[in-house]
Amino acid sequence: MKVVLAYSGGLDTSVILVWLKEKYNAEVVTFCADLGQEEELAGLDEKAARTGACKSYIEDLREEFVRDFVFPMMQANAIYEGSYLLGTSIARPLIAKRLVEIARREGATAICHGATGKGNDQVRFELTAYALQPDIQVIAPWRIWDMKSRSDLIEYCEQRKIPITVSPAKPYSMDRNLLHISFEGGVLEDPWREAPDDMRVLTAPLDKTPDQAEIVEIHFEQGIPTAVNGQELSPADLLRELNRMGGRHGVGRIDIVENRFVGMKSRGVYETPGGTILHQAHRGLEGLCMDREVMHLRDSLIPKYATLVYNGFWFAPEREMLQAAITRSQKDVSGDVRCKLFKGGCHVIGRRSPFSLYNPELATFERDDVYNQADAEGFIKLNALRLRVAADRKSRA
Repeated sequence: MKVVLAYSGGLDTSVILVWLKEKYNAEVVTFCADLGQEEELAGLDEKAARTGACKSYIEDLREEFVRDFVFPMMQANAIYEGSYLLGTSIARPLIAKRLVEIARREGATAICHGATGKGNDQVRFELTAYALQPDIQVIAPWRIWDMKSRSDLIEYCEQRKIPITVSPAKPYSMDRNLLHISFEGGVLEDPWREAPDDMRVLTAPLDKTPDQAEIVEIHFEQGIPTAVNGQELSPADLLRELNRMGGRHGVGRIDIVENRFVGMKSRGVYETPGGTILHQAHRGLEGLCMDREVMHLRDSLIPKYATLVYNGFWFAPEREMLQAAITRSQKDVSGDVRCKLFKGGCHVIGRRSPFSLYNPELATFERDDVYNQADAEGFIKLNALRLRVAADRKSRA
């Protein structure tokens, strides 16, 4: 059989590559997606070949990731459980999509991932794979082999002379892409213990951020950001620039306990500087351009949309249906937003749009000739009718 393996070249996937060959007598094709994780990818194909891969793919998917996954999700203002901007969740469907596409190209009958049986990623990878190719075989070694720990993996490598570089285990795990970096496990497993302040890659500690605020202006077209400070940028470059600016001011670091799809709670520290700026700016522009009832209806869908992304249902028909409605809601969300970045905060301080619904003649507290304040009396009495009826009933009880 031929298997396509999601491969990073680290301890887990190096072991998995050899294990697949031993257990299934498989030809193994490795695939590594560059989503902006800033890991050293040079030489990864040679390492895969030395470990026994018959072929290796290393693909730069950064533009596709931001354009086709991150930005549509941000049109929805998707945020999971009030805090998490879904940085890891949104990357998994793209990785799984390419795994399936490469499997088709290579004539492979199976794909393989290194996610554990406790986490969300196994679900996200596999739901995507089955949605795109129902008959694909998925191999998840952590659910079926007898190795239980990092020590077991190292011993496996020593016995089979697998070329790995073993270093002391980090006191936590990290996952990075262009949208965010996550920290989980290890020292974070005690939710009462403060996360160490050096647990940072993208965001500066607040006591080391500038004492002068920075202003950033973002242009949107139909809810999609296209320019920063007047400079048009590709999706990946735009997010990278906002990460740089936001990170310098400590924007976008959170510490949360979340509910995993598999049923357990998990603590994570997430850094999402650029995504936090875009979330705040997008909401600021919507307030100016979006009809009230459309906004309220769309906002009622945010928890459902965010949960679908978190749980791995990106390619499910219900997510696609919601996306169609959300895309339609963004028809007039075009214009500019100014934000002030300072000491971990991102504050909207200005917005403008040719599609603005804001009418200063209606909103003014000064004298106007377009709004008859006396009309409000009937409006209030009509809305109070059911309340007055209910109060009357109580008084007679």
